[in-house]
Amino acid sequence: MGRKKVDELRAKSTEELIRMLNELHEELMKYRKIIRSGGAPEKPGKIRVIRKQIARIMTILGERGIKL
Repeated sequence: MGRKKVDELRAKSTEELIRMLNELHEELMKYRKIIRSGGAPEKPGKIRVIRKQIARIMTILGERGIKL
């Protein structure tokens, strides 16, 4: 999943944002599992991008009054 700009995220429905959030969490867990097992992820910088994307989505959901 590529990086989305905030305006693009705000245009999405709440259901879409929650689905994207779940996919990002799964991807983050995959990278963390690789690190825990002693391996090196293909793109180490991707973890930071995923975490920031999760934060963006959580912020937008918070603005809409959705608590997860």
